[in-house]
Formats: sequence, C-alpha cells, structure tokens
Amino acid sequence: MFGIILVVIGTILDEVSSSAGKWNVNHKIESLYTLGFLNYFWGAIIFLCIILIKGHFIFDPASIPLFTLLLLLDGAQIYSSLHAIAEADRSTFGFLMVGTIPLLLVVDIFLGYSISFINLIGISFIVLSLIFLFINHGLSKKGIRYVWFSTFNAVATISIFKYLITNYNSVEAQQFLEISILLVALFIMAFWKSKENPLRFVFNKKFLLQSVSRGFAAVFMSMAYLYAPTSVITGAKRGTSVLASIVSGNKFFHEKHILIKIVSFAFVVAGLILLMY
Repeated sequence: MFGIILVVIGTILDEVSSSAGKWNVNHKIESLYTLGFLNYFWGAIIFLCIILIKGHFIFDPASIPLFTLLLLLDGAQIYSSLHAIAEADRSTFGFLMVGTIPLLLVVDIFLGYSISFINLIGISFIVLSLIFLFINHGLSKKGIRYVWFSTFNAVATISIFKYLITNYNSVEAQQFLEISILLVALFIMAFWKSKENPLRFVFNKKFLLQSVSRGFAAVFMSMAYLYAPTSVITGAKRGTSVLASIVSGNKFFHEKHILIKIVSFAFVVAGLILLMY
C-alpha cells in the first residue's frame, strides 16, 4: 500500500512536469534536450542529498554490466519519451503506456514474485480500457510511434532497475550515478543541437515548477519499487497517469473524445482498486 501511495504522488508530480514541458517546447520556449535536462537535474540533487544524509553509498562493481545496459536503454527511453511528450496527446501517452503492465507481469512471475488472482483481474481491467479506446477511436496517432517504443522499452528498463536495486545497489546510488551520466549527455545535446545552455534555465522561475516536480517524482517512483512487485507498482503508476493525462489534456491542450476516455478510465480505476489487494 505504501508503494502505491508513493507512486500516485510521484505520477501526479510527473504529469505536472510533463504538461509544463510540452507547453514550453510547443511554444519554442525551451528545446527538447533542455526539457530532458531540467527533468532530471533536481532528481540528481535530491538523490545526492539522500546519500549525504544516510552517510553511505552502496554500488556493487558486479552490477556494472547491467548498469551499462540500463544506461543505454534509458538513453533511448529519454529520447523517445521527450518526443512523445512534445508530439503525442497527453491522454494518448497515458493510455498507451498501460501496455507495459501485462508484459511486466510475465517478468514478475519469472523473477519469482507471487501475483494473486485478484491482481490478475485488476491488470486485465486496465488492459481492457486500452482495448475499448482502440475500438472507439479514442486515441490520436500524433507521435504514437514514440509512445509505443517507450511502452515496450519500459519493460526492459523497469525490470533491470528493479533487479539492480534488489540484488546490487541502493536506490539512491543507482539513480544518482545513472541520472548524472544522462544529465551530461543531455547537456551536450542541448548545447550542440539547440545552442542552449540548460544551466541558465535551472533557477529561472518560469521553469522551476516543471523541473522540481519532476525531481521529486523521480524520487517517489524510484522508492516505490522497494515496496511491491514491479507489475503492481507500474499498474498504479499507469492508472494514475491516465487520469492525470486526461485532465491535463482536456484542460490545457483541448484534446477530444473526453467521454470515451472517462469510460476507459473507469476500467482503469476498477483495475487499480483490485491491484491494491
């Protein structure tokens, strides 16, 4: 239950950040790579503070091969997610990412987690919401290829992350190292491709809500994986994301088919409730 609470809070903060970032990129206030840099900057700072407060840093050298693989996959995930945020409807992004859940269920079973029959029914309800949307043409095709890639690639990145923090590294050490490396890459791309210095945006009050929200979201969602199986945490994350994306998509980006999306969300809510048992 505690893991689900963490992921719900983190997902809402993430939606705030993504919606603000989408608006800024679409209005050419910031580039995609600066958006990515701002998304991860405060996360690295917060994880560093946690390390300093705890007074220890747990990173097993034996994890380096898997850590490197995760780094590469997360680099691809960042690229596709940034394009998905900028191009796809928020509700399309929220609903399609639900597709990660049944795939993660298979991974959880393989890793030895016990998934109850009620959890299976809950996951089925969430998947049904996606099917209902496809049947009723409730999803826009804009940027959909980036969302699909993010959906499938997330199965690998989440599974490897869960394995690393379960068997080798502490959450804060794992995340601080990975985010720091990715930040350097995003800084170089923003400076080279977009001729922007992302550091000039960090303390600008116009971008502070966007970047700080994403930083705390990363912390809450990373910690959540310590308290429940990957499929359950991801189910809670995707379910909350659907509601948040429907609200932001309709209110700020004037997305259509709101009634169809609300019906689909009802399936998600039913599934989320069953996932809590």
